[in-house]
Amino acid sequence: MDESAFRQKLAEAIERPCTFGKSVLTRCVGCERSDRVQIAEREVVTCQNAASLSRCTELHVHLRHSFAFALGKVHDDDVLSHAQEMRVQCGGLKGLQFVLNDNDEVANVDALLESAIRNWDDLAEIPYSQVVHAAALCYKGRHS
Repeated sequence: MDESAFRQKLAEAIERPCTFGKSVLTRCVGCERSDRVQIAEREVVTCQNAASLSRCTELHVHLRHSFAFALGKVHDDDVLSHAQEMRVQCGGLKGLQFVLNDNDEVANVDALLESAIRNWDDLAEIPYSQVVHAAALCYKGRHS
């Protein structure tokens, strides 16, 4: 199956693809709202809850914007390489966990977001400059 056919099948089969699917698949983070699904000999991650997916998508938008300078990107919508996306996803979630709790283990993304909202009232109020700085300390990628 070629890549475009796979993407089409994926869009048809998956109602709620996980925003942080790459980081869940690599076991960088965990999430109680995620499910792993096999499609065309590949594994993808889905979200069980629409409200959780919405929160995660909002956080990802804020993380992409905040990481733009660190990734050398001028625009938030520039395409990221896999390694750059992993920095945003794994680094961003681990950095947020570190800013909240002084540790970087993310066992449940959904619980992390609920905790962030309790602490700052809104995802837009998170101190993303601190998260990006903590991400640099917490996530080094696979080859470091």
